[in-house]
Amino acid sequence: MDVYEAVDTRRAVRAFSDEPVPRETLERVLTAATRAPSSGNLQPWHIYVVTGEPLADLKRRATARAMAGDPGDERDYPMYPADLTSPYLDRLSTAATQRYAALGVDRDDPDRPRKIATLNSGAFGAPVVLFCYLDRTMGPGQWGDAGMYLQTVMLLLRAEGLHSCPQVMWTMYRRTVSQVVGADDRLALFCGVAVGHEDQGVPRLRTNRADMTETVTFIGL
Repeated sequence: MDVYEAVDTRRAVRAFSDEPVPRETLERVLTAATRAPSSGNLQPWHIYVVTGEPLADLKRRATARAMAGDPGDERDYPMYPADLTSPYLDRLSTAATQRYAALGVDRDDPDRPRKIATLNSGAFGAPVVLFCYLDRTMGPGQWGDAGMYLQTVMLLLRAEGLHSCPQVMWTMYRRTVSQVVGADDRLALFCGVAVGHEDQGVPRLRTNRADMTETVTFIGL
């Protein structure tokens, strides 16, 4: 698979099969991903790979919180700006409607927030979740580095025939995650990334993207 194909076929998959992912595959991906860009070569990411019974335990504990209507832990950072405006708000709303309609959660369902939280807390059935932490002393530049690192990981997963879904939702249950992975208080949870083989029996969703001309300006060409 070349880079263009990996980029084109990478999607946030929200339905995984229970087919296991070999450790050697994950090690190959994460070893290659160490070459991701990093300003000053700080390599600020701390990754915990969780699978098997520890992941099952984490899913149970997080799902119990979701089912109980637990609003979650105090956030280390906001998922989205409070004053989000168009066109960003429009894109967010459209994508959310498409995403969960494909999973059978209607936008007008009064129980929608809890259903969405429950789907997320189960990592959509993924057999592996990677949790990415950063030292709390790091700034916006290093958070940007972590994003580039995770994109590198997700593209390498595609090269292995795997899919993924980045999940900021896990920050809602960050204390529960930290208890399971053993991360200490000096680390802040950036997100989780569900990893596995796509469940072929669930309808696929490919959200739209803005046309390149809406986000790119050429100067001097």
